[in-house]
Amino acid sequence: MHTVVVGTSGTSLDDISAVARGDARVELGSDARTALADARRVIDDLAAKPEPVYGVSTGFGALAVRHISPELRARLQRNIVRSHAAGMGPRVEREVVRALMFLRLKTVASGHTGVRPEIAQSMADLLNAGITPAVREHGSLGCSGDLAPLSHCALTLMGEGDAEGPDGRLRPAAELLAEAGLEPVELREKEGLALLNGTDGMLGMLAMAIADLGRLFTSADITAALTLEALLGTDRVLAPELHAIRPHPGQAASADNMLRLLEGSHLTGHHQDDAPRVQDAYSVRCAPQVTGAGRDTLAHARTVAERELAAAVDNPVVLRDDHGGGRVESNGNFHGAPVAYVLDFLAIAAADLASIAERRTDRLLDKHRSHGLPPFLADDPGVDSGLMIAQYTQASLVSELKRLAVPASVDSIPSSAMQEDHVSMGWSAARKLRTAVEYLTRVVAVELYTATRALELRAELPATRELRAAPASRAVLDAARAAGVAGAGPDRYLSPDLDAAEAFVRDGRLVRAAETVTGPLA
Repeated sequence: MHTVVVGTSGTSLDDISAVARGDARVELGSDARTALADARRVIDDLAAKPEPVYGVSTGFGALAVRHISPELRARLQRNIVRSHAAGMGPRVEREVVRALMFLRLKTVASGHTGVRPEIAQSMADLLNAGITPAVREHGSLGCSGDLAPLSHCALTLMGEGDAEGPDGRLRPAAELLAEAGLEPVELREKEGLALLNGTDGMLGMLAMAIADLGRLFTSADITAALTLEALLGTDRVLAPELHAIRPHPGQAASADNMLRLLEGSHLTGHHQDDAPRVQDAYSVRCAPQVTGAGRDTLAHARTVAERELAAAVDNPVVLRDDHGGGRVESNGNFHGAPVAYVLDFLAIAAADLASIAERRTDRLLDKHRSHGLPPFLADDPGVDSGLMIAQYTQASLVSELKRLAVPASVDSIPSSAMQEDHVSMGWSAARKLRTAVEYLTRVVAVELYTATRALELRAELPATRELRAAPASRAVLDAARAAGVAGAGPDRYLSPDLDAAEAFVRDGRLVRAAETVTGPLA
């Protein structure tokens, strides 16, 4: 099994997916163990002094004015975990919780939180045992980090609350720890706070959305090329010199993808044969510009995520000096604004990509705009309705995506008696982006389903019977049919076909099928 080593230099987007989705094992690097021990000495020294230090010998948030005596400090750290584990609603997905736990471990391992090495080891052990805390949907404002979600994770470390075992069943955390041979942790100064105070939930969801959207943007290039071909459009608009004079990298990448996908097509360029068109409609002609803008947005989001992965997000933080000492400083690095903004930006890009894909689908189904295709791609129009309602489903998804594109990060609800008077709502932005990615996958799947059927029908129509689709298109069509995405014919129960198309897009088989002809696509 793949192993991810957590050190002081942060982690990568690939490591997050490996742990969250691939159940990779986690190990603490020797540099992390040294940094953890050094930072803990700073905390222990400060804890022994009479002066109050936030998070070490004081209360939290608006209660930070109270100095906590040494005999109450272990109770203080337990209590912050218990009181902050106040989430409500349905459980969050397993992969999100594993990403959350792993990213908190990443920050702890930086040596800036003051957590003992044995606490960090317990966090790694929990991941490796396949124990997943029960984290609830609602509870984070995205400032002071994802407090409630992280608290539910820390609660499991303490042997309290509920968690999901390796078998997927929800059980008391104490039972699961005992079965795995793990001891509940006893928290000391600063440790409860350090386990709660980070942007790890929103960052984990951003990391996985980046991976998913990268695949979806390539998938959308493929479905746009299939639609262009099925509509007898021109590929001249994809010429590199046209995109070089508007030098957005994403646009050039999408245009190049589409040009390679359409190489060898006999269907393109016939847009003036049946009903002369000077140029194709925007939804076809501007596909690289829209998908490319999404690619550039994704590149910016990746930059933000990589910066955040190199960060130590906690408050207060331990800053060590060159002489073995150090100090603890309060800060605002837990504020989720940088992550929240790009989560919202990606939701906007997803909604707009879905919107243009739906317009292409509608064009394929409209006999007045499809250039010879039967109405709704029906077998016997009038008796058969064809894909009429598949487009309704796609349109309903697009409408939902537009609502999900409303930014969460522009909202703020003051909390903690006005001490925490501006929050990021980054968790909310991340949750709605996950839904947006799911819906965009379905929208792309409907265009795939429609375009492949249209290409099949082109091969049967007298005017285009002798014109062969591009080799890449034929490879996609063959792979889709082999995957259970059924082709043209009389009306039938359509949901299973659409579900098969969705799975074909989601798990990357669409991209892999095209790449058997084109080679790697951007």
